[in-house]
This record gives sequence, structure tokens and C-alpha cells, in this order.
Amino acid sequence: MQQTTTGKRKSTRNLLIASGIWALTLVAACSPGGQDTETSKSPAPASADEQQTASMTTVEATTDSAGGYPDRVFFGDTHLHTSNSMDVYLFDTPSATLDTAYRFAKGEPVTSPTTGTTWQLKTPLDFLVVADHSEMVGSIRRLYEGDPEIAETKTGKAFLGASPNTTGKELLYVYQQIALIGSGLEDESPLGITMGQLFSDLHADGKIQTAWDENIKAADMYNEPGTFTTLIGWEWSSQPAGGANLHRVIFMPQGADVASRFLPFSALDSQDPEDLWAWLDQTSAASSADFVAMPHNPNLSLGLMFPLETLSGEPVDAAYAQARMRWEPVVEMTQIKGDSETHPLLSPTDEFADYETYQFVMTPIAGTPDPKAGDYMRTGLMRGLELENEIGVNPYKTGMIGATDSHTGISAIDEDAFAGKGQKDSRPELRSNPTGIGASRGWDMGAAGFAGVWATENTRQAIFDAFKRKEVYATTGPRITVRFFGGFGLSQADASAADIAGPGYKKGVPMGRDLNRGDGAPSFLVAAMKDPNEANLDRVQIVKGWLKADGSTEERIYDVALSDGRTDGSVPVGNTVDLKTGQYSNDIGAAQLSAVWEDPDFDASQPSFYYARVLQIPTPRYSLPNAIELGIDLEETGRPATIQERAYTSPIWYSP
Repeated sequence: MQQTTTGKRKSTRNLLIASGIWALTLVAACSPGGQDTETSKSPAPASADEQQTASMTTVEATTDSAGGYPDRVFFGDTHLHTSNSMDVYLFDTPSATLDTAYRFAKGEPVTSPTTGTTWQLKTPLDFLVVADHSEMVGSIRRLYEGDPEIAETKTGKAFLGASPNTTGKELLYVYQQIALIGSGLEDESPLGITMGQLFSDLHADGKIQTAWDENIKAADMYNEPGTFTTLIGWEWSSQPAGGANLHRVIFMPQGADVASRFLPFSALDSQDPEDLWAWLDQTSAASSADFVAMPHNPNLSLGLMFPLETLSGEPVDAAYAQARMRWEPVVEMTQIKGDSETHPLLSPTDEFADYETYQFVMTPIAGTPDPKAGDYMRTGLMRGLELENEIGVNPYKTGMIGATDSHTGISAIDEDAFAGKGQKDSRPELRSNPTGIGASRGWDMGAAGFAGVWATENTRQAIFDAFKRKEVYATTGPRITVRFFGGFGLSQADASAADIAGPGYKKGVPMGRDLNRGDGAPSFLVAAMKDPNEANLDRVQIVKGWLKADGSTEERIYDVALSDGRTDGSVPVGNTVDLKTGQYSNDIGAAQLSAVWEDPDFDASQPSFYYARVLQIPTPRYSLPNAIELGIDLEETGRPATIQERAYTSPIWYSP
């Protein structure tokens, strides 16, 4: 299958505005843009000389561990699965190997584990975390490879007997047996396997050691400091009764020498995040490892990701808040299973709230639960203000990133060449079928996202430090470059400074930090540049949430920079997408936008947070070119023809 030309850019008018200030001050360091292509004829990755480099100078900022200032932006995926994940293998994707994952991320052509065709990124990623599920990691693959440690157990023999030909249908049946007892719907599967038996045969007593060793050695082998960073990690896949998603991706800056001192914590050990944090405490002390744990898909948590009560039913208190904030500085809030910024029912005055809304629970049942405050990032941030007022600590003072959660073994999320979440939706002709996640179909999956990271260099420690500082941001896929600072001395001239980061660090703080009380209202410096391979920008907004005197919260959205000379944000940027061809042009929008904005509604007594949201002009959602290719009516997909892709910065908090 060849890459479609749908969405091909017709005009580069606005990209050529690069003769201005921003050409010198806001350029992605190693990966200026990216697009997934499904063709063996894809262009090779650009050389270092051909790629744009950063020239942002920073002053008087908090340094990272390398002793410098974060003057470069790197893009990566912190959530990719290979066939060492039980579900990937049983969804009939056994060739989703570690080698394929790393080679694809580095920009090399690979054979897709799902389609069998050649795929290649136009621009490599800068970093990658292979985050295989720690539950029975590698055991299913080893079972079908004939490893006697697994194959000769009671569970192994039962599964092999049920899938003698290893067809997709047989493997799916085995997956269903695991899901049946894992969800608690049955104590024993029709194959006579209990949860205790499954744990004993496929996980306990070092059964996962082999795969863990493979994962950490591969990460070390592919790590190239300064060029391509691999971070050792895994996914803790907690899913309490009812299908609530409480999953976390965990990664570390150290290599295999440290990672070999422990086995990853799994939901088979405990489904309670407080137990995960306790394990991280103990393991860090015992092994010298450091960790970041990132919740993902709050939108599927049934209200439990930003709770008022713990999983054990106790009120969230200061100890809970401190433990969570020690280990979870960032939330993965946009990915293939939907966008978790907010929901139109929770933010009814936000005209852009209904973006890649996905509400299907993590069990194969029909229905879409009502959104809850604990399900979304914006209401979670506001809930954090409320809790800080009550207990003295904010448990949800978190940054934001995007990732893929791809179960195909490759991080391919471009709207022009989306690889899907997994085998079931990997090709356009499959996307009308159920995915097995609630009532969702393949069309419901969103082509998203990546993490943008401000760091001094492309190394494990520098990338890790940026996550700890929360100097990171989310994109829904395009590699939009964004800077965001807050302070009390920023002026309008700073928005057009030759060194835009200089005044930001000197007069204020970057995304992810706290502002203390100053003279007058705080001002915010925000600057964004489009992905050179993608659409122009429509607008930059600042989203504010604050705590009122009565203990309730409120939100408001401000348009601070608009393209095409508009001064009224209610005027849309327009839409150049041709619904018959799926093409669009860059004849509207801007290549770059910047502003200094002062909060006109500031009340010095009110704790607040602010984050920037950058919107592209409308472009085709993958469902449009797919429908054209298949010759079906777009309405059959149940999804819109166009979307406005975006980036979200980590917040800046104000405390009285």
C-alpha cells in the first residue's frame, strides 16, 4: 500500500516568513517536523547539517543536571508497545520487535508488523521509551516460541492447546480467556485457568526476567547520547473493577546496569497507585534508580485519575499528595485513545473542547460513561487547587505531554499515514470493525501524540530532568515548537526579542513552575512556531483556572495571538480542506505567533494556573482520506472530516 497524497501541502507562503525574528529564536533542535509515510520510496531522514538547529540563549534559569539551560526542544514518544506486551502478541502482531521499534524511531525504513509494507518517518524522533506492559511481560511470546519454562506449565499447555495453529482467531480466544479472569468477571476461564494459576505460570518466580533483560539491553544498545535517546521503562496497567484506567508509564534515566537490579512493578503485584509509589520509594533507595511515573488516558479512568478519595476509600490527604507529586510530575494527556484536556460537557464555553473525544471504558462492554471531573486534565488541575486549599498540598500540580500508546511496534501517527493503535485498526479497511475496547471502532482512535521537551542536550539525564522540572509539553502529533513563560516584569517588547528565551528566564519562570506574588498582575510570554512539514497556526490561547473565595473553581480561555490580522477570536481562521480530495493549503494561518499577555481578571488572593494552547488551521483527519480511498461516505466513520491539531504547554501556577 502506497502513501496517499491526501493532505499534501499546496502552498508554502507562510513558511517562507522565516526571515523574521523567529527564524533566529524559535527553531526545533533536532527534529523540525515529522510525518509518517507508508512507502519504501520515502525520503531518507535529513542529515544533521540539513536539519534546523536552535539558537535560543537562556540566562539566569534553573539549570538542569548538565549545568546548562534548556535551550533546545526535542520530540519523542514515551509510550510504545512491542510483542513483549501480552496484548500486542495476542492481537496477532508477533513481529513487533524491539529492533523494529527503535529502528523506526531513529528514522530507518522498517517492515510494518501489522501491514507488511515499508514504513519510514520523514524525520526521526529524538527519544523513545518502549513501555511494554509489565504484567507477564514477554511470557506470551516465549510461550509460542516454545520456551519450556512457560510452555510446560498448566497455563502454557492450555493456551497452546487452544491455539494449535496460532491463527489470529485462536490468539484472540486466548486473549479473551486472560481478560475474562483478569477482569474478575469469572474466577476460572473455560480452559480451567484461574488468576492465581496464570500469575504463577506466566509471571511469578522470575518468569518475566528474560524479557526484562531483553528490553533493557536493547535500550542500551540503541542509545546514542546526543543523537537518539532511549529511556528504559514499562507500563503498570492497573485496571480496578469496572474497567477504570489507572495505568502509568514509568521510565528512568539510568541504564541496564541499574535496571537489572529489579524487576518492574506490575498490576499483578498491586492495582493501587499508592503501592506503586511505595515500591518506587523502596526500589530507588535500594538500587539508586530514579523514576518518573506518568498517568495516561485520564479520560478512561471513570473519575479515578484525579480523585478526591484514594482507591481504598480514604480522603486524599497531604501524604497522598506528596507521594504522588514526588513520582508523578507529568500526565500523558493526549494519545491514540483520545484527548484528555477537557470535555465539552465539563467546559461548555470552550468552543474547541470537543477534540478527539473518546469515552469508551477499557472492557468489552457497550456504552459511554458520563465525563467526570476526575477524568480530564483541566478539571484535575482545578481540583488540585481545591485540595491544596483544604490539605495544604496540591496533588495534581502536573505537567502535560502526549504519546502514542501504539501497539503496532511503530510510532506512526501522522494523519496521512496512521498505523492505528493495533492490528485491529491498522489498515483503513479494518477501521469499521470493533476494537474490543467498549463499543469503539477503529475510526474512534486518534492519530496522536508526541512529547516536546526543553533540554540542554539529547541525553537520558537531560531528557529525564526536563520531565522532573515539567518543562515539557504535549502535541497531538505535529512538532509545533512552543515557549511559555510567566512573570511580573515581562513587556510587549519581549515578544519580539531576538532572544525570546532570555527575557523569559530572566524576568519569569518557564512552563511547569510556580509564580509567587509580585507587583500587579502577572504577564505571560508565549511563542509558537509551526512544524515545518505541517499546517500553519490559527491561534495561541491561554487557559486559566482559579480558586474563588468560596472554595469553588472557575475557568476562562483567552485568545492572545491570532493569525491573519484578526483581533476577534470568534472569527474563525477559515478552512481550506477540499472534502473531495482531502487536500488543504497553507494559504491561511501563520508560521509563527507570539505575544505578551497580562491577565485582565487577576485577583492576587486567588490561587491560579495558566497554560498555553496552540491551534493549527483545520486539516484533514485521517478518516477523510481513508473514506475517500475506500469509496465510502465519511458519515460511516462517525468522525469529522477535519480537525485542528494542537499543542498544550505544562501550566504555570500562581500562589498568593
